[in-house]
Amino acid sequence: MAATPPLKPIHPTEPATGIVPALTVRDLSISFGKNKVLKNVSIDIAAKSVTAIIGPSGCGKSTFLRALNRLHELTPEARMEGDIRLFGDDIYARNVEPVLVRRRVGMVFQKSNPFPTMSIAENVTVGLRLNGVHDKKTLAERTEQSLTMAALWDEVKDRLNAPAISLSGGQQQRLCIARALAVKPNVLLMDEPASALDPLATAKIEELIVDLKKEYTIVIVTHNMQQAARSSDFAAFFYLGELVEFGTTTKIFTNPVQKRTEDYVTGRFG
Repeated sequence: MAATPPLKPIHPTEPATGIVPALTVRDLSISFGKNKVLKNVSIDIAAKSVTAIIGPSGCGKSTFLRALNRLHELTPEARMEGDIRLFGDDIYARNVEPVLVRRRVGMVFQKSNPFPTMSIAENVTVGLRLNGVHDKKTLAERTEQSLTMAALWDEVKDRLNAPAISLSGGQQQRLCIARALAVKPNVLLMDEPASALDPLATAKIEELIVDLKKEYTIVIVTHNMQQAARSSDFAAFFYLGELVEFGTTTKIFTNPVQKRTEDYVTGRFG
């Protein structure tokens, strides 16, 4: 990916000063056919931090997340306008393959999706093997590293050859996180990663998110305001396809600028 000229600054109320952005989004609009889902979104996502994307259903949160690694392109009639850069690299440049973007910007989905016919270890290393890594020692080392980072190693180290679907729901979600980490991405996207889990498993995912930001940039979509408050450093409130407000999580939840933001985070609508 070739570096491109600097982008214009974001809105002055957004927290850009002194922050190194991992992802720089400018004037992002996405349509599916005649339906415009996102409208002129500009935001800087800080490196090695957690940014929560919040807002009511249908406001464009998941579409925004998928645009960050070009997954929205898998939907027919998708059309994107604007600019997204990963550490200065234009991820939509004509010479950039989507698969390379998705290697650098991993995704964990709402519902855990381990490959059912593969073992725990095979699930972790499938991305590596697809990218030509077949050395057994390297695969074993990366398996342990990734499962350790996903806080799962101690629970599965004695049954790595067991089917992935033999794990509990929370363990399967952490396995999917380990699978995403195995290819060493720069950014990890999470779309409602704990919405289908019980409170104990949810707590483990939240602890994991906070721990992973030491090494990774994390963007999480969540409907859970308490989860956003506990786990994120920054929060972006979306409504009807627009970015209404973006700031530190503390400010968004305690002293938002926009009344719509205040109404949403206090539960008056949504």
